[in-house]
Amino acid sequence: MFFPYKDDNPRILIPYVTYSILVMNVLVFVYQTFLMDLMAQQVFILRFGLIPAHFWGSEAQTVLEYHRELLGYTEVRLMPGIVTLFTSPFIHAGWMHIIGNMLFLYVFADNVEGALGHVRFALFYFLTALAAGLLHLIVIPGSMLPVVGASGAVSGVLGGYLVRYPRARIHVLVFIVIFITTIRLPAMVVLGFWFLVQAINGLVSLQGQLVGGVAWFEHIGGFVTGFSYMIISSRGRTFLFRRDGYS
Repeated sequence: MFFPYKDDNPRILIPYVTYSILVMNVLVFVYQTFLMDLMAQQVFILRFGLIPAHFWGSEAQTVLEYHRELLGYTEVRLMPGIVTLFTSPFIHAGWMHIIGNMLFLYVFADNVEGALGHVRFALFYFLTALAAGLLHLIVIPGSMLPVVGASGAVSGVLGGYLVRYPRARIHVLVFIVIFITTIRLPAMVVLGFWFLVQAINGLVSLQGQLVGGVAWFEHIGGFVTGFSYMIISSRGRTFLFRRDGYS
């Protein structure tokens, strides 16, 4: 198992949009965690999370009945499904969830913003978040579980980074049983392996053999969208096969 924590790719501008998105996510998480009790946090996630069954037309009451054991008799008013496509990427379910997403965002998004510019990067980020959510909705349309987190959009950032900086060196923490070390690997190895893991887990989950709270197809949808966007926006220039990792 390995975990990227920084890269050697120099910034070409101050990533104001990346910092703004990071701060927004952290502020929402602080609001959830420190200004709400545990029940209110669950209600918040249910209200603003992306629930496929609700998005595709299931009555709110049907969804709430599914979660009745968790909610008791707490009154909850679900947001319209289309709204939750835009709110869910700013909500996180716990400390490890937000730390992982924000670390990946911090490591990789600054260079993608540098490649695209501030305005185009903002559009890119929200486009990949939207595409990630839509793929999850299409693949698992009947799910009653709320999906939250920036991982769909962050996956789009990883896809864009892979196209633009495939040979940039990534510093990675490697966990081998009880031992921890660090190595430097090309982005194409780190991000290629990451996507392979998402794809395998996504396929396994479709067979009902993988149970858990990870929205694998959000990751896949975001990554493929970011990868495709960067190739199209490069106007025929090929970065995947360049010898340098920066141009």
